[in-house]
Amino acid sequence: MVNNNAVCRLLGIDIPIVQGGMIWASGWRLASAVSNAGALGIIGAGSMYPEVLVQHIDQCQQATQQPFGVNLPLLYPDIDQHIATIAEKQVPIVFTSAGNPAKYTQQLQSYGCKVVHVVSSTKQALKAQDAGCDAVVAEGFEAGGHNGREETTTLVLVPAVTKAVTIPVIAAGGIATGQQMLAAFALGASGVQMGSRFVATEEASSHLAFKQAVIAAGEGDTMLMMKKTVPVRLLKNHFFEQIAAAEAQGADADTLKSILGRGRAKKGMFEGDMEEGELEIGQAASLINTIEPAATVVAQVWSEFLAAKNKLCNA
Repeated sequence: MVNNNAVCRLLGIDIPIVQGGMIWASGWRLASAVSNAGALGIIGAGSMYPEVLVQHIDQCQQATQQPFGVNLPLLYPDIDQHIATIAEKQVPIVFTSAGNPAKYTQQLQSYGCKVVHVVSSTKQALKAQDAGCDAVVAEGFEAGGHNGREETTTLVLVPAVTKAVTIPVIAAGGIATGQQMLAAFALGASGVQMGSRFVATEEASSHLAFKQAVIAAGEGDTMLMMKKTVPVRLLKNHFFEQIAAAEAQGADADTLKSILGRGRAKKGMFEGDMEEGELEIGQAASLINTIEPAATVVAQVWSEFLAAKNKLCNA
């Protein structure tokens, strides 16, 4: 463990890297592999029915003796059942997002959980600190999945949040390399969370066709869409074009929801429909070129971080 690192001390991990809890990608195989590599693996509960989350937690506990967490979107319809499962299974760490942290933080902490809340603004970070959260993830505009409407980049958001709060800050959004991790530390972060980088791993439960699309993506192949509903960064495909055309014509939130329909993310990221599916991924996709084991990703990013740090110290 990096003994003087606030995130390592808080989460009980050796390397201050957190795997994002991406829907349709972050099952027990990925979470346990990341945790076994010395970082923090997270099960993404947002795409799981209550009974499925139970199975993933059980299997993760069998596959690793290291700490792991559950990502819990607070807008999830069965959240009370998920929280009951987290309490029963004694999950040590919960990352919350997409909602008011004041509603569940103290309840989760009463079960012995460390609670980290994902924010996209300084205002949200202060709200999370006031709610008693143990840390925050400052997630910039570059990130995939649900995103902030303000479009604040990681380079601007992280130093603003670290200046505003006293709890540890984990940087996220557009981070896929050790050099970027070092930059986040220079901005005041004590750890990084990477989502897109772990989508393109062997253990991720996302479809192989989606993983291949991620590593094939270049600069400009993603864009933040659906800001009138829940903002999400998407790879460009036929579904993306439908949304873009509707937004260009001034479509309201109800119209966008009707185009989105049900199960669109599952169709794309889990079932592999590369044209009609919703393909959520961050700008960091343009930096990812291979599908590798999760442990290789952790080791490589950490090695890059240490090398870049040493190079700067000796410059």
